[in-house]
Amino acid sequence: MQHISTRGQTAAMDFQDAVMTGLAPDGGLLVPSAIPDVRDRLGAWAELDYKSLAFEILRLFTDLPDGDLRDLIARSYSTFRHSEIAPVLSAGPVHICELFHGPTLAFKDIALQFLCNLYEYILRRTGGRLNILGATSGDTGSAAIHGARGRERVNIFIMFPKGRVSPLQELQMTTVTDANVHCLAIEGTFDDGQRIMKSIFSDVTFKERHALGSINSVNWARVLAQTVYYFFSAFTVMRRTAAREVCFAVPTGNFGDILAGWYAAQMGLPVRRLILATNENDILARFFNTGVYRTGRTVPTISPSMDIQIASNFERYLFHLLGNDPARIRELMAGFAKTGALSVPLKNGGVDPLFRAGVGNTENALAIIRRYHRSHSCLLDPHTAVGVHVAEQFLEEDAPTICLATAHPAKFPDAIRTALNRDVARHAILDELKSRPARSVTLPASEAAIREYIGKHVS
Repeated sequence: MQHISTRGQTAAMDFQDAVMTGLAPDGGLLVPSAIPDVRDRLGAWAELDYKSLAFEILRLFTDLPDGDLRDLIARSYSTFRHSEIAPVLSAGPVHICELFHGPTLAFKDIALQFLCNLYEYILRRTGGRLNILGATSGDTGSAAIHGARGRERVNIFIMFPKGRVSPLQELQMTTVTDANVHCLAIEGTFDDGQRIMKSIFSDVTFKERHALGSINSVNWARVLAQTVYYFFSAFTVMRRTAAREVCFAVPTGNFGDILAGWYAAQMGLPVRRLILATNENDILARFFNTGVYRTGRTVPTISPSMDIQIASNFERYLFHLLGNDPARIRELMAGFAKTGALSVPLKNGGVDPLFRAGVGNTENALAIIRRYHRSHSCLLDPHTAVGVHVAEQFLEEDAPTICLATAHPAKFPDAIRTALNRDVARHAILDELKSRPARSVTLPASEAAIREYIGKHVS
């Protein structure tokens, strides 16, 4: 499988080169040159456990020997605390797919445990080194750090917006004091960090000199690994309900999680709807309802991982939506860089019939947390609550809805306490963090400051 850039000015490359490249040199995102049709395999795949299913899906896109791929998958998910990796529970009108049983209690572990093992595998074969640069709105940073900590040939630099991630999310990053881990608290927003990261990666000379790689979902391997839980949870629910199609409700800010579902649907998974849920930072919901993608002011909320205005994975979807036309993407993204806006024509009243989109604000999320805890004995984190709120607006009788639970509620105790007036969101792993020493560096949200820091600390 070859991988091409959405902007069409980078030579096609194989999977391992795409992983090491991250952001394409022309500023675009790498995507597979073709999407395999797996409809004739669904029946056989439906009975597989998570690791076996991951192998069958990932081998279609990778160039790794089968034995090596199986070993990478086994090691990546040996750290998870649930035998099913992504178990599915029923809660009233929806099914909840729990994606938070990994080392940092967030869905990002599913992709980042695999990606960091993959990086180490490639570096051992090539004898190279890698300096990972990432930006996080919360969970990506801690999952990446826990995946990369202590690894040979790897340093990791994670930017996070100072004071704009939850205290526990920050502790999950800053209490990892391995010598190869650098936590950078930038005085700005997540969008500032993402802008800095993309600009640095677009400087090919600097990127190559410092052997920079990406763990953000601009890296195709991240999105690919996430497609697996769409298949796994759909098979689980269809077995239980005898349904022939499912819907997915996905809380999203950076568009990577729901994009994985889009790829799964294109491969032939019977998905009737992808229900996109945003909080008050609703740029993506507005796009799917109006065709206009326009940035605004970032609003801090109780679901901070979604407090994003510029979704880094959106360009991949836009590329496919517009017929895989790189010239059109270059034109649109250049205009967006200048004006902060772009638009696409609506068809039959919407952008894409596969998508429905809505907003769950702070009041909505708190109400969902209260109601699901009281009526269904189900404790939801605020991001998942946003997804459930929007899901309830689009329920279909003959296509059950699976809501992706993206984080353990104990990561957001203040929001849970506000909703329930009780301190019920606890986890031993997080409680133990509070006694550990923490380490981070505060820097201005400027590209020059980040470049200087990297230059001084790479090896």
